[in-house]
Amino acid sequence: MGDPDFITTNDGRCIAYHRVLAQGSDNKPGVVFFGGFKSDMTGSKALYLQELCEALGLAYLRFDYTGHGASSGAFEDGCIGDWAQDARDVIAALTTGPQIYVGSSMGGWIALLIARDAPENVAAMIGIAAAPDFTEDSMWAVSSESQRRAIMEQGFLALPSEYGDSYVITKHLIKDGRENLILRSPLHAPFPVRLLHGTADSDVPHERALALLSHIEGPDVRATLLRGSEHRMSDEKELLLLKETLTSLL
Repeated sequence: MGDPDFITTNDGRCIAYHRVLAQGSDNKPGVVFFGGFKSDMTGSKALYLQELCEALGLAYLRFDYTGHGASSGAFEDGCIGDWAQDARDVIAALTTGPQIYVGSSMGGWIALLIARDAPENVAAMIGIAAAPDFTEDSMWAVSSESQRRAIMEQGFLALPSEYGDSYVITKHLIKDGRENLILRSPLHAPFPVRLLHGTADSDVPHERALALLSHIEGPDVRATLLRGSEHRMSDEKELLLLKETLTSLL
């Protein structure tokens, strides 16, 4: 879908994005897609949402966090707080009015952080295999003592990934993650929240969606579990559910 555009922040970060402008004048909210850990904005869900928003005449924004995809920076230098700031900056610069946030995996955590701090900018939120607090509850909690020592003493640990290159867990990522946990304190959502999760997700177990369902305080919070679906949530039936969920929120 063409080359990305870029914005440069006041501190020199160069963030890549694709944007679709709204068509018509019916004042519907736009849609912002938040990608996952070491993912980028060219994945199947991000592209599917763009096609859907174009068909519906909705504004749409997808972007790469720093250290991801076409944006500047090194992945190993980043952390949850940095990537959340990337999201805040592109939303402030490139959107108008309340948006529907769609967060995939880590993107669900980042979308929740931003929505918690500025709920007035959120029309609704969809979490796709959302992974809040994963640095603490998935990475740190399952690490061995020797792995924890490596992270704290060497500053990093490289682990294999079934999705491609190995990924690096840094001391900075773990410590910053602890500053941004959202399941340890009240989380208010005065807007509709939809949580979509597969029961065969081995990366982020579907119990995380149920924990979020119980934890979020709001008038309209729902979880949908798909039997047999895995973490990617990008096959035909899963994308159809995403379409049905988004259109029901408009």
